[in-house]
Amino acid sequence: MLLPTTVVGSYPQPDWLVDRAMLSKVVPRVNMHEMWRIPPERLREAQDDATILAIRDMERAGIDIITDGEVRRESYSNYFVAALEGVDADNPAIIKNAAGRETRVPRVHAPIKRRHAVEVRDLQFLRANTDSTDRKIKITLPGPFTMAQQAHDEYYGSVDEMAMAFAAAVNEEVLDLQAAGADVIQIDEPWLRNDPVAANRFAVKAINRALQGVTIPTVVHLCFGYAAVVPGQKPTGYAFLTQLADSTADQISIECAQPALDLGMLKDLSNKKILLGVIDLGSPNIESAEDVAKRIRAGLKHVSADRMIPAPDCGMKYLPRATAFGKLKALAEGAAIVRRELS
Repeated sequence: MLLPTTVVGSYPQPDWLVDRAMLSKVVPRVNMHEMWRIPPERLREAQDDATILAIRDMERAGIDIITDGEVRRESYSNYFVAALEGVDADNPAIIKNAAGRETRVPRVHAPIKRRHAVEVRDLQFLRANTDSTDRKIKITLPGPFTMAQQAHDEYYGSVDEMAMAFAAAVNEEVLDLQAAGADVIQIDEPWLRNDPVAANRFAVKAINRALQGVTIPTVVHLCFGYAAVVPGQKPTGYAFLTQLADSTADQISIECAQPALDLGMLKDLSNKKILLGVIDLGSPNIESAEDVAKRIRAGLKHVSADRMIPAPDCGMKYLPRATAFGKLKALAEGAAIVRRELS
């Protein structure tokens, strides 16, 4: 199929499952147990039920490559990080960013090791509850560079070395996910843009270590942050993007709809497939199918149809569920319009 549609990862969690007002204020780096409305002894069952709702919404919208909606996660990154040995997400460190804002982050106090599979059950649940055996499934993980940027090092003495330890843990997980039947594996690396100097030094090396030995399609996702949490005008270019041509990832996912990205830079990624963000998550308005089709056509001036995978800009976690569903439906219908034009 030309122009298969996908989601980047997350889908809105129901209000009965999480305190969305609390969630709206932060992207948790550490454990945030108080976010859940369900008591611990009932939480897994409730998360399973909410995951089925997310799966069904993606299927009803007509998305070709779906995820589990990341419904069990407090954020895209802390779910995996908090499960690792050597990382303390319950007694965090406090760091300040360049703007002086304090953030709670995990402390790395010992060698980073993966104790056990973290997302294999999630993948198996997704496969068991996907209606069509022809529909492809994708699972997502935080990338090693981003995890290292979001942690306080009290053991390694080198962010480079800490990132490689995170990469080894991710690699163990992705190999288990591949063996468990994943069709696509995505690692999220939004922080590549935050420190391009460090990214140039070791990001590709860490990503390649994380994906070592993987034979199914792999994706690296970049973005400028959730629109609900990082409002306002976004840049028109990435500080670190074309360097990913040297990564072993098969696909690169970029945010294009909201920031009006200059797509000319994609010529340097001619060896990759591109997940092109054509759904603006900064706008409460639901795009029409023709709006989406126009954005796909604009992308086709720079990326051939056999290398393009239309997608939202980022995860949809912070949108109202009805809005997210409407946008996904427009995504599927817009891709279908252009697909017919190309046939």
